[in-house]
Amino acid sequence: MRRIKKDDRVKVIAGKDAGKEGRVVKLFTDRDRVLVEGVNYVKKHRPLRQTRSGATEGGIIETEAPVHASNVMPVCPSCGEAVRVGFRLTDEDDRRSKMRVCRKCDATF
Repeated sequence: MRRIKKDDRVKVIAGKDAGKEGRVVKLFTDRDRVLVEGVNYVKKHRPLRQTRSGATEGGIIETEAPVHASNVMPVCPSCGEAVRVGFRLTDEDDRRSKMRVCRKCDATF
């Protein structure tokens, strides 16, 4: 189980966008990176091209780039702060499940 999942609210703790909060849009598990909404904007230079309809597209485009997973912390839904995440095993019926737990307020999320 991962400490950060898609649609989690996270807070950036290091880098040029330190202190900003956003929602996780996509996970890149093979590279340990996360794409956070509204964080780490970079400029990409695209060549000018003409589409079939005659419109031109290209130029300098601002897009979001992935941030390393170690530079973000999940925000606890109950206490509203950036927290460390722990895990707890629970027995439900005949099976065990693993839950993420806030280290500050002991709430599961």
